[in-house]
Amino acid sequence: MITGNRFRAVFFRTEIIAFVLFVISVSPVSALTNSSEWPVTDFKNTSIDVSEILSGGPPKDGIPSIDSPKFISTAEASEWLAFNEPVISLDVGGEAKAYPLQILTWHEIVNDVIDDLPVTVTFCPLCNASIVFNRTIEDVVYDFGTTGRLRRSDMVMYDRQTESWWQQFTGVGIIGKMNGVKLAQIPSSIVSFESFKMQYPNGTVLSRETGYTRQYGSNPYPGYDNINSSPFLFRGVTDKRLPPMERVLSLRSGDKTLLFGLSALADQTVLNTRFDNRSVAVFSFATAASALDKRKISDSRAIPTTAIYDAVHNSRKLTFILKDGVAVDEQTESSWNVLGYATAGPLAGERLTQLDSGVHFAFAWLAFDPEAEIYQP
Repeated sequence: MITGNRFRAVFFRTEIIAFVLFVISVSPVSALTNSSEWPVTDFKNTSIDVSEILSGGPPKDGIPSIDSPKFISTAEASEWLAFNEPVISLDVGGEAKAYPLQILTWHEIVNDVIDDLPVTVTFCPLCNASIVFNRTIEDVVYDFGTTGRLRRSDMVMYDRQTESWWQQFTGVGIIGKMNGVKLAQIPSSIVSFESFKMQYPNGTVLSRETGYTRQYGSNPYPGYDNINSSPFLFRGVTDKRLPPMERVLSLRSGDKTLLFGLSALADQTVLNTRFDNRSVAVFSFATAASALDKRKISDSRAIPTTAIYDAVHNSRKLTFILKDGVAVDEQTESSWNVLGYATAGPLAGERLTQLDSGVHFAFAWLAFDPEAEIYQP
């Protein structure tokens, strides 16, 4: 018998897969890249096999990006944003903003400016990929939208200046004039609204006043992140080292990657380790509601919020233990939160350097980086 989350996951896929597979069956590559919809895109200039591209269902900009975002105070956001709901936390130059996933699941892209830096905040629900990019390339600011296409179950974006196509997961241009160009990533974290508000009481939150009518607060993909499920619209071979739908915390250094399955961190909520000759600290002691579990996001199960930091701070190596629900360094006995800030002790107010990391579904990461190493506790 299929019950609970498993039933919702099956119902979700049964409900929409038939439609999308129909779209794919009648949509050859030529239709997915038709010239009437993409009159200036040079599809001959590509670094991929375009047969990997599938229709996600919606057309170009069918999932509308937010291009003129409005922001409100944390107090105002508390009227509709539950304390446990996940937000993308972004801190640039002392300016902090939160982008609730209850909004991003419906829009996937926000073109914004923070501390005078133009950024594109992205979230692909099918890969659980939350990535923030610097959208300035050689002094030109680019605006991004959704193509309505997927590759390896990951969103394919496009820029409105050249209409080149970009892989969201890697930030690399894959078709058109910008083929091969890579966007620079900006460190960010998914944390609970409560964690964001405690660290940044004067921070701002993306408003629901987006110019669109959507069921913000509800999850359009109920049950999707069941660990026993299969990825949606993924035609590749899944890596057998991890369940495809397990969330993994990635750590990149050059061309090397180390993946931490979140289940492996369950009993190691503060982990001191080394990777590529660097001492690192893995923090995984706070939680937020899953954005991809129950229909109402605030009712969803709690999942770990995680981040990886350079363990060398001000030329001093720190080692951490978990004490009373927070990380404490053994050298100064300062307390640290999941966002990497010291909240008490001699180092209060200081912040660790966040490393190039993020949380995604295992199938997606391993599809784009099959040589990644899996952490073994």
